[in-house]
Amino acid sequence: MLDASAFDRDGFLRDRRQWTPALAAELAAKENITLSDAHWEILHLVRDYYARFDSSPNMRPLVKFCARELGPEKGRSIYLLSLFPGSPARLASKIAGLPKPDNCL
Repeated sequence: MLDASAFDRDGFLRDRRQWTPALAAELAAKENITLSDAHWEILHLVRDYYARFDSSPNMRPLVKFCARELGPEKGRSIYLLSLFPGSPARLASKIAGLPKPDNCL
């Protein structure tokens, strides 16, 4: 795990280039999440979204992007909530080593 200075006050990685899959697993464990293939699929999708649009997705754009890229059964907020409880866009971005989405508290 990186030292505390690598993260902002909300626990988001300051430099996304420091992200690794091992770090993602550690961040997920802190949130009581064990990463499955389904989690990884969303984490890679969120990182792809960031690469395309230069921002972390808010919930509504994330749902639409998931539906477009992964199909309608995965492009539903209930599906994302089952993987990343509470605030899926915020939590997935955090674990994926990305900045906090703009509209997330």
